[in-house]
Amino acid sequence: MAAFVEQEQSVVVPDIRLDSVEKRYEGVAGTVLAVDRTDLHIPGGEFLVLLGPSGCGKTSMLRMIAGLIRPSAGSIHIGARDLWHGERRDDAAVSELGVVFQDAHLFPWFSVEKNIALPLRLRGVPAAQRIARARALCQTVGIAGFERSWPRQLSGGMRQRAAIARALSCDPNILLMDEPFGALDAITRDQLNLELQR
Repeated sequence: MAAFVEQEQSVVVPDIRLDSVEKRYEGVAGTVLAVDRTDLHIPGGEFLVLLGPSGCGKTSMLRMIAGLIRPSAGSIHIGARDLWHGERRDDAAVSELGVVFQDAHLFPWFSVEKNIALPLRLRGVPAAQRIARARALCQTVGIAGFERSWPRQLSGGMRQRAAIARALSCDPNILLMDEPFGALDAITRDQLNLELQR
């Protein structure tokens, strides 16, 4: 783990910029405006928390920044890269990001270590290296010993820890989190808060 930290110290963390971003959803009840003409600049390396009542658009905002949904209007930049080019997402911009959702969203047909290693597999990292990284992250998030378990064999909190490990697997420069600690006990929440800050 220390080798990853030492390598990352020289990396410049890109900023995030939203220019007049909107998100509208069309449904049977009509159009819902989830995010309204938002301008936002987050300098690289800063921590930012979006606060607001349920249904105010926080998750929509995070999903747009993560490149999972396209804004209805406006533009999003990760560093100097425009996240969207028409209907096409810029994969180089997305590669800067790690995402943790409210729910773990683990693949039930993969073991815990294979779920954690999946982003590395998609990037062509050799099997031995990605499994070693997954096992190290299991230790970091407190689920060592469960690497070969299936997600259904874990508690909700343990599944969420595996999801956090998956988001950290590629050492992302930017980590987006949507209430990731809701299913965790207070002690684990505090430990992971410290680990994520490190």
